[in-house]
Amino acid sequence: MPRSVNAVASRRRRKKILNLAKGYYGSRSKVYTVAKNTVEKGLQYAYRDRKTKKRSFRALWIQRINAGARQYGISYSQLIGKLNAKQVGLNRKVLADLALNNPEAFKAVIDAIK
Repeated sequence: MPRSVNAVASRRRRKKILNLAKGYYGSRSKVYTVAKNTVEKGLQYAYRDRKTKKRSFRALWIQRINAGARQYGISYSQLIGKLNAKQVGLNRKVLADLALNNPEAFKAVIDAIK
């Protein structure tokens, strides 16, 4: 009896990995075993860095809010504390955007909580 191999499925599996490895340097995009390792590591980095991106953007927003708030003589922590006390429903992303692109509106927010 002849040996049965599932060539269709294994070729599709290898092709999927090599397609994900397109654009990689040298054997990382040509040799299946090297490409498989590189793609797996790349996917691990992608998963990890989706979480890191959220952290780094929040830090950036906080820095922008702090810089904008200090122009009006209030610190970031005081501003956030007063916003929470007055139950103003603006998140850090919106506050940072106001501080950067719309200083008049940011000043209005600060005047509203003073």
